[in-house]
Amino acid sequence: MSPVNATRTYVIQTLGCQMNVHDSERIAGSLDAAGYVPAQDGVEPDLVVFNTCAVRENADNKLYGHLSFLAPTKKTRPDMQIAIGGCLAQKDQGTILKKAPYVDVVFGTHNVGSLPALLERARIEQSAQIEIKEALEHFPSTLPARRHSAFSAWVSISVGCNNTCTFCIVPALRGREKDRPQAEILDEVRALVADGVNEITLLGQNVNAYGVDFGDRTAFAKLLRECGRVEGLDRIRFMSPHPRDFTDDVIEAMAETPNVMPHLHMPLQSGSDRILQSMRRSYRVDRYRGIIEKVRKSMPHSTITTDIIVGFPGEDESDFQETMNLCTELRFLAAYTFQYSKRPGTPAAEMPDQIAPEIVAERYTRLHEHLNALSQSVNQEVVGNTAEVLVTDVEGSRASGKSRDFRLVHFDALEGVRPGDLVDVVIGSAKPHFVLAKGAPLSWRKTRGGDAFAARKKEAEAKGVMLGIPTLKSVPGK
Repeated sequence: MSPVNATRTYVIQTLGCQMNVHDSERIAGSLDAAGYVPAQDGVEPDLVVFNTCAVRENADNKLYGHLSFLAPTKKTRPDMQIAIGGCLAQKDQGTILKKAPYVDVVFGTHNVGSLPALLERARIEQSAQIEIKEALEHFPSTLPARRHSAFSAWVSISVGCNNTCTFCIVPALRGREKDRPQAEILDEVRALVADGVNEITLLGQNVNAYGVDFGDRTAFAKLLRECGRVEGLDRIRFMSPHPRDFTDDVIEAMAETPNVMPHLHMPLQSGSDRILQSMRRSYRVDRYRGIIEKVRKSMPHSTITTDIIVGFPGEDESDFQETMNLCTELRFLAAYTFQYSKRPGTPAAEMPDQIAPEIVAERYTRLHEHLNALSQSVNQEVVGNTAEVLVTDVEGSRASGKSRDFRLVHFDALEGVRPGDLVDVVIGSAKPHFVLAKGAPLSWRKTRGGDAFAARKKEAEAKGVMLGIPTLKSVPGK
């Protein structure tokens, strides 16, 4: 269904996790297919879409802060439309309209492809539209997409989650796990590679539980190996796994498949067995430690990143110290740390012994400083080594990209090097969050990913539209 004006423009603001980013690409693709175009930099759009999260801290505050910013514009431009999707929309539904009655459309996690029709209905009927489905209409990856990157792509292999972590509301909002057939996934991977993509990230709420929907516990390892056989695919990553379902055959597949990257993002959440039990995480520290030891034995040069929650209800100083000590022992390359915040509808929100905000903040600061020092030390270990880098950004004489083991690398750009290309550099110095190359790259390999980036850039310049998905940062005054 096309909008009344075929040149109506849009921006999408993504608030949340990698699954939200993947869904935003599908939302953008659906809008493109309906005749919308991405808003140009600095121009007020005709449509603002918020794809929201109900897990990340302050998700509600971020959304309603953005909405309050848009309220005056909506008053002076009533034809501008605002749509709210994602997990927060699935959870709050009509509450959003009570807080922000000028919103035009509220849609959920199971019907992202319905947005163009809902916008048209809201325009014709001059009334807000709420459509929340309790079951998945289409697997997100089967919808059209406007990918953020020409050379790197998300591939969703499952949606939903069968775990019952007490702090998480995702299972209630995205439903139980539903897996895609392997053949369908591989068809998408091959199509992406044919389109110039040379890096894919397999995506799922609990990615390594893939196969539970059809009763095959070895399915994820098999999928990694099959993706590894796709000609032209330089790099394969995946996120996020769960320690409960992480099996030895996955480690073997990682180690034996050259284009599966030697990096594992394995959420820890806490280094205290007592807190892990309260979180209803179905593993304990020894299990987690054992996984990391096996990964490093099979892939000595691999890196580990993780997620940690600080200030979960009942956490005392000794629990927190156990987390600090485990971080020291396991030497994470990086950790994404979060101050615990109540999520309505979760068991943890009703637990006694909620931690005072000032104590949570103090522990968070201590952990953050500790992790920065560890990251600096871990990065220092590769100074003097040669690293293959997939270029992600080029600005003048400087460029940056990701090493095979997930380090951010900054280096001097060779003339003509493009995002999507591969370079080899010598690491010269280290910082907590990145490493710096010494001198110019040793070598540079043009790739089909770089060709795809150049072709998309040329097309965008000819049409006067943006690369990727426009966000609120491109809106005047934002």
